Amino acid sequence: MARQLSFDLPAKTALGREDFFVSPANALAVAMMSANSWPGNKLVLSGPAGAGKTHLAHVWAAETGGRIIQAAALRYDDVPELSRSPVAVEDVPMIAGDLEQQKTLFHLHNLALAEGQTLLMTGRLAPKFWQLPLADLQSRVEGAHHVALDPPDDALLGAVLAKLFVDRQLNPGPEVIAYLVKHMDRRFETAAEVVEQLDQVALSEKREITRALAVRVLNKSIDDSETGN
Repeated sequence: MARQLSFDLPAKTALGREDFFVSPANALAVAMMSANSWPGNKLVLSGPAGAGKTHLAHVWAAETGGRIIQAAALRYDDVPELSRSPVAVEDVPMIAGDLEQQKTLFHLHNLALAEGQTLLMTGRLAPKFWQLPLADLQSRVEGAHHVALDPPDDALLGAVLAKLFVDRQLNPGPEVIAYLVKHMDRRFETAAEVVEQLDQVALSEKREITRALAVRVLNKSIDDSETGN
């Protein structure tokens, strides 16, 4: 059910397998994440913000009994426990400036694999661009099998937009999504920004999200980006 415009409800992200739309842009990554085993028991998943890395990590963790942790939240004392089950470490490049965090991840990498567990690592760029100063860790990362989430095609971008609206309990007509797919900047981050803007304007004006509103909001967003506002 579409939410009532008089209530400002928080967005709740749906992270189940049934909520992930498979298209040619992500089919290879989905297949690899669903595989029973990975070469060397480790995998690097890369892709731009909003591409679905966290979503796929949650699907994988639910199906394998794995744990998910942000690289920046790793603690050395937690490594033995984390290494007893499959583990996903998200946003690894974010610790490029923290040598102690890199040492902790290196320890987790070695112990988890020694325990026969699988290790998933994520980042926006391909591993060779992570530039982790701890050379031993960087070499281990680059040695992992790598799969990327590609930029969205029409089908995927439309599905992402639909999901973003659903997460906010909004239900615009298909003509809204069709217009956005055709005219917006084809980036996942932009999709999230446009949906948030439409949500805010519709709420403030107490109106439904229509194609006309999408035209206005998208044109304003383009004008703001061109003028640097």
